[in-house]
Amino acid sequence: MENSQADEERALRSPESEASESFQDRPLNLAAAAFDIVALAASAGGLNALSQVLSHLPANFPAAIVVVQHLDPRHRSLMADILSRRTSLPVKQAEEGDSLSPGTVYIAPPNRHLLVNPDDTLSLTQSELVHFVRPSADLLFDSVAASYKDRAIAVVLTGTGNDGVMGVQAIKKMGGTVITQDEETCEFFGMPSAAIGTGTVDFILPLPEIASALVSLVMQNSE
Repeated sequence: MENSQADEERALRSPESEASESFQDRPLNLAAAAFDIVALAASAGGLNALSQVLSHLPANFPAAIVVVQHLDPRHRSLMADILSRRTSLPVKQAEEGDSLSPGTVYIAPPNRHLLVNPDDTLSLTQSELVHFVRPSADLLFDSVAASYKDRAIAVVLTGTGNDGVMGVQAIKKMGGTVITQDEETCEFFGMPSAAIGTGTVDFILPLPEIASALVSLVMQNSE
């Protein structure tokens, strides 16, 4: 987690910057989307992986995006600030009661579990650690599966440990789609390997191919 904090601080000093449209200007309209939500989870090495995925999603990407990145709970996170400079999509740190908007990225704050509710709102909790971490990919994926069923995609990126193992099974059980990063492009293969071991993963992809896969899956009904 300390590595993630250092990565954040270095990245925030980077000159990369792209303007994002305001959250309020994005109407909730998912008619052209095959999936309503994409949930991304990462741990060690996650800042680079998330940056690569989000930077290659188009500005008109129609699904909401929720993100769990394991971070040092002792420090304020700079993740939303950094990622907003690397994508054309709006990025914000999730807050209690946020209403999901299509094409907006919501980042779990440090030391809070992020949950998605059936009414398209977000909840934050400080309930017990799951797999020794908070926020937990498992709790996020479970809530996404319950709320969006077969219109949900879960993506497990680089990271140590096995957070996400129960969550990907919940996504698959409800008819959703599961993607993991492959071993060759992972800085740490623990989380993707554990997810693959469940037998529920639909696509094991190199990091540079994940964004295009999401575009193909989510925007397949678009003209």
